[in-house]
Amino acid sequence: MQPTDEKEHAPAEEFGAALTAATALAAHAPSSHNCQPWGIVRLASAPARAVAGDVLGIEPRPDEEYVALALDHARELSALPAHATEMRVSCGAYWRILLRGLAARGWCTTRARTPSADAEAAPVPGWPHQWSLLCTAALRRTTSFREDPAQLHSAVRNRRTCRGPYRSEPLDPAVLTSLGRASEAPGPAPAGAVTVQHITRHQHIAQFADFCAEHAGRDFSHPEAWRETHSFLRWSSAHARSRGDGFTLPQLFGPLSPLQRLRTRVFLNPGVLRSLCHLGYHRRLADGMATLVRDSTPGLSVMGFADSRPGLADMLAGGARVADYWLAATEAGLALHPLSVVVQHEDLRQALEERLGLSGRTFFISRLGSPEAPGPPTVRRRDSTAHHPL
Repeated sequence: MQPTDEKEHAPAEEFGAALTAATALAAHAPSSHNCQPWGIVRLASAPARAVAGDVLGIEPRPDEEYVALALDHARELSALPAHATEMRVSCGAYWRILLRGLAARGWCTTRARTPSADAEAAPVPGWPHQWSLLCTAALRRTTSFREDPAQLHSAVRNRRTCRGPYRSEPLDPAVLTSLGRASEAPGPAPAGAVTVQHITRHQHIAQFADFCAEHAGRDFSHPEAWRETHSFLRWSSAHARSRGDGFTLPQLFGPLSPLQRLRTRVFLNPGVLRSLCHLGYHRRLADGMATLVRDSTPGLSVMGFADSRPGLADMLAGGARVADYWLAATEAGLALHPLSVVVQHEDLRQALEERLGLSGRTFFISRLGSPEAPGPPTVRRRDSTAHHPL
């Protein structure tokens, strides 16, 4: 998202109101399986502000407010080792939208810092026992900021994962160049370097499609991974609303007749699918993904960590880059369809990097284009839009 010209605005909102609005907006951040593994805490009491000061390495100031980002272990994916990175990237996307939302309402981030490796797992007194600390930020009122709250709200609420066909027209090189640049949105630049590459040549997209056909069936045939994925499938819109997370079959496969929906539900049952995989059904599912990539994908977006052994700050920076990129793509009329299955296994990730000549340690790859039909919105948990005071 390109910032508007810097303007003088009315005084910033009271922090509690600004944080409530920002958390409601950030709840629409993308996350793997729409699992929403984040939590946010306002550190307002004297003991909580002392915790913030310890993490930030400062003496708490009376004119600053402090918030902390947490990973909710009760909501994280854990079937594969790569999910540890995915969860922190998802939280990084949420955190970036939250801080941009606060900046747009007059609260600028003056400092943000991740805890040490030991402190990440240590509980913060007073917050849910299943949470661990990911990042703490200090914020201060400002009357001079550059992002339009209405524009940011529109981009966040219109962002979609579009898994259907994309139009065949080539992507505008100027748009791709703009997307490849780091966002100039208000707030401190996230720590950690992230590489962005675009793949638009037909032969390279075809190579990726072939790779999907060869390997994308692995998650369907991996009992633990598929059991976890299956737990996020919702069988109706009402089911999705009642749970507040996951995705429905039409969101994955497009419109389905009642018979197709019943058949798909039966086939995707972990016990049934495990038997079907012995007959090669996982390869059929992979072929379907490969066909979608080959026939209706004008471009691929790839992101990687510059560091081959990324730390927590790198993962959060990766999520911030995903969030900024996705919102800018939305404003440009483009949609994304992440295909994380091919980077969730270490051997596949390395093979993909070698085949496509990718730089960095790949953590995100997505179809990119103008969708033939807009993707449906996903639901959000009610408590995902709230913050916890301490």
